[in-house]
Formats: sequence, C-alpha cells, structure tokens
Amino acid sequence: MKELLTAQEAADLLHLHVKRVQILARAGRLPASRVGRKWLFPRGQLMAMLGGAGRLPAVREPEVEISARNQLRGRVTAITVGGVMAEVRIQIGDHELVSVITRASAERMHLAVGDDVLAVIKSTEVMVGKR
Repeated sequence: MKELLTAQEAADLLHLHVKRVQILARAGRLPASRVGRKWLFPRGQLMAMLGGAGRLPAVREPEVEISARNQLRGRVTAITVGGVMAEVRIQIGDHELVSVITRASAERMHLAVGDDVLAVIKSTEVMVGKR
C-alpha cells in the first residue's frame, strides 16, 4: 500500500473535494508536504486522524466563495410571496434592501423572517444567499 497519497487520493479517502483537501493542507489543518506543485499526504497520519469514526473531526466549512465583491450581511424583515416571485426585504444596518427572487428559490432556501442572509449585488441584480 502507498505510504504517500496524492491530493486526489487523500480527497477520496477523506470523502472531500480535492480543492478542499488542498485548502486544508495549505492552512496546516491536514498533514502534507508540498513537492513542486503537488501536495503529498502521509496515509498513516490521515488514517490516524480518521480514527475509529471513519471520518475527519468536524471542520468548519468556509463561507460561500463567489466572484461578486458587493456582499452585504443582513436579516430578513419581510417576505411577500405572489405567483412565481417573492419580494424579500433585508435589513442591513440602518438600511433596507429589497430583492425580488423566484418563489422557488425562496422556498428552496426555506427563507423566513429573521434569517441571517447574504445579499450579493452584481450589476443591477441583487441575489440572496443563506447558510
């Protein structure tokens, strides 16, 4: 059995995406060595981290990573649903932002008054994200 695993092999072992494994290695959260442009992971240490549980200890997932720079955190103050659209009012500091999204999106995210959300403004569009 191989003692050193590639990033893809480590990702398969840990049931993570290869990019997530590389991010964790870069941050020092996974045992790894960088050789040139490749990451190598010691199988024994990864297996020890897995322990008897068969999975890694809980790792906080990163915030949503998107290209839009205008991201504002706020709280949903009102939702008005009608037909195929939903109007979502978001309190951001002393200001209120109104976004019109599809009803299906609001339902899929289980948006409710009081939810903390991320308003993403791109050009003339305002998108809403929820963790």
